[in-house]
Amino acid sequence: MKPAAASASFSGPFALGVVSDSDQATFPGLVIPGGRVLDLRTALGEPALTTRGIFEHWDEMLPRLHELAADETADWRPLEHLRVHAPVEPRQVFQSGANYRQHVIDLEVAHRAPDDPRTVEEARAEIAAVMDRRAAEDLPYAFIGLPSAITGPFDDVVLPDWAQQPDWELELAAVMARPAYRVTVEEALEYVAGYTIANDLTDRATVFRRDMKAIGTDWLRCKNAPGFTPLGPWIVPAESIADPGDLRVTLKLNGETMQDESTKDMLFGIARLVSYISQTSRLLPGDLVLTGSPAGNGMHWGRLLRDGDVMEGSITGLGAQRTRCVAEGTAS
Repeated sequence: MKPAAASASFSGPFALGVVSDSDQATFPGLVIPGGRVLDLRTALGEPALTTRGIFEHWDEMLPRLHELAADETADWRPLEHLRVHAPVEPRQVFQSGANYRQHVIDLEVAHRAPDDPRTVEEARAEIAAVMDRRAAEDLPYAFIGLPSAITGPFDDVVLPDWAQQPDWELELAAVMARPAYRVTVEEALEYVAGYTIANDLTDRATVFRRDMKAIGTDWLRCKNAPGFTPLGPWIVPAESIADPGDLRVTLKLNGETMQDESTKDMLFGIARLVSYISQTSRLLPGDLVLTGSPAGNGMHWGRLLRDGDVMEGSITGLGAQRTRCVAEGTAS
């Protein structure tokens, strides 16, 4: 799929992306409202430049990007004739689970055992109390994803034949600007270059290891199939997003709204997540921190993904992605 020019809508004077001519090599692009893009390899005189390389020198690059975005004489190209790819190739992907209060409550209720003696109301109240306790104790839940699961924001998503319950999870993703290790909550946002959109697909049938209940969740299998993380289209600089804790996350399935929630419902905001992850791991430039998904997943609606479904995901100020689901073996 190819995006329309309207997909270049985002907050601020510019965003970063990765684009290509139909069969040519990809290149890092400076995208401005109105659907124009500038090849940053040429503009900056660095033939091997990547978006990750930009983040590795973010403090020096940001002022230069502002200058280029305002340069009407630069070699701007129409976006409509280019293919849009995932906007960065991260070395590490950190994911946050159970981070939206209502989403966790809905999932826990949906996954209740058939012999659970609690009423739905009792289960919701008990789970809500657990969520509030987690927030008070400042204990986010984070795990690791694979960069190989990332695909472009307009690419088809292949549903593996083994995935019995493939589900959508639209999320706000933070992109790191510089190495972060053991940073405080107060300083954590200084390490974030910008934000983008991620759809963290999950096969609900393989989340839990039924053969090893004591082990618990199997994040490798349920989340990391090739293409299970459509990313982008753009990375919008953090300075252009007034409050990442107050953005609207919306996913439509075949035109019907399924997720429509504010990031206000997150138990742990960007700063707390980045700080928490950095206490154990060193985050690197271009790395992704996915922040969890709000209520409204397929398990809640009793409707999982299938061949031919079209997902449209948008987040305030970050643009929109559109991906079509294709059953394995039928992809063109």
